[in-house]
Amino acid sequence: MINLENRQIILGSQSPRRSQLLSELGLKFEVVVRETDEVVDELLKPIEVVKAIAAKKAEAFLNDFEGAVIITADTIVVTSDQKILGKPKSKAEAFHVLKMLSGDIHEVITAVCILEDEKLITFSESTEVEFYPLSDDEINFYIEKYEPFDKAGSYGIQEWIGRIGIKSIKGEYTNVVGLPTARLYQELKKLQ
Repeated sequence: MINLENRQIILGSQSPRRSQLLSELGLKFEVVVRETDEVVDELLKPIEVVKAIAAKKAEAFLNDFEGAVIITADTIVVTSDQKILGKPKSKAEAFHVLKMLSGDIHEVITAVCILEDEKLITFSESTEVEFYPLSDDEINFYIEKYEPFDKAGSYGIQEWIGRIGIKSIKGEYTNVVGLPTARLYQELKKLQ
């Protein structure tokens, strides 16, 4: 077990999935969210984009919460042709994205930034996900029932579509959910 009981831990994310995953590590933490823009240089590679956004989220906490360990993260979905897929803005966009991912392989990259004593520790994990072909009815059912508008790539692997549509996954499952818990645990152990 990690012994950070004497440290304040803050999760800088409003994602209920990240909160659940972090609590499953046995850590006591509080959620504090700081609004940050997610605008980065468009010429950056996908892995650099997600790391830059996670770092921006952590930097919003600089000079606050003295002695605390602050954890921020960002997740992106990257198509086989290196296009970054964000959160869908409409049902039509979610349908288009899921149709594009259907029967194909994509990459989910989550970057995590740990801010401790004004020092940033940033790392990322990548997981390869392959979908079976999805019918229009399956995609529409998922969008109607689960409304995946807060999820990069228009889906949550822990939901119905993940149960019926995932052909294979190479890498850490929790990374696709939004927080690579095993890697995060290893990094937090170094702070004891």
